[in-house]
Amino acid sequence: MKRIGILGGMGPEATVLLMQKVIAATPARDDADHVPLIVDQNPQVPSRIRHLIEGTGEDPGPVLAQMARRLQEAGADALAMPCNTAHHYAPAIRAAVTIPFIDMVALSVAHAASLVPKGGTLGILASPATRLTGLFDTAFAVTGVSPIYADDARILAIIRAIKAGGVTAPTRSALRAESAALLTRGAHVQMVACTEFSLIADAVDPNAVSFDTLDLLVRAMIAFATKGDTGQHKAKQSPPKGAAAPKPRPNKENTP
Repeated sequence: MKRIGILGGMGPEATVLLMQKVIAATPARDDADHVPLIVDQNPQVPSRIRHLIEGTGEDPGPVLAQMARRLQEAGADALAMPCNTAHHYAPAIRAAVTIPFIDMVALSVAHAASLVPKGGTLGILASPATRLTGLFDTAFAVTGVSPIYADDARILAIIRAIKAGGVTAPTRSALRAESAALLTRGAHVQMVACTEFSLIADAVDPNAVSFDTLDLLVRAMIAFATKGDTGQHKAKQSPPKGAAAPKPRPNKENTP
């Protein structure tokens, strides 16, 4: 069983959620059957919002690179990071280590392309920083999928509310409203691409076909730990027990 290092703390609850999902999705009869994890839970990683959106904050890249080196030195065989926006700094992470980085963005783009026909529209529920940096857009340009985004100001307000006060009924309602707005714009397939939203992924409009990028990371982590395969070239996979799986039809209930 290979050991995976997690660059965590962005945010802290999302990191814990990732660990819970990995445990739930791993077929295990005893403790030894579970995936060994080394977690750097570092909430002091400089704000991605301040650096990418406001243009005033410290560059998180060097801190993430340092975390990656620590995890490799601690014995990690691969790295995973439960933060979509922080994948903007993936080049700095890769340059700092010699072990694989399991790329949640690449996994998500490949999976979305398997659900949306060429020329179709995909709704993205994510930090405005992902749109501003073109994090997903560059990759989607190759697939022929057209991404559209929820309202920047409203979506950022939801993210900040979850970071400050956790999951609440108002944050659930607000995310559902943004999902419904994407539906009216033709995005019947929607991607939950913010790990704060992974905490409330069941709040997506029930008429949307939705999937959570965090679930794809979970599958790839288990595949690497058990088989040495990051899964990044497999757009269609059967989910392991406990992991949510998007279906090519409207969902009446989305499981986080």
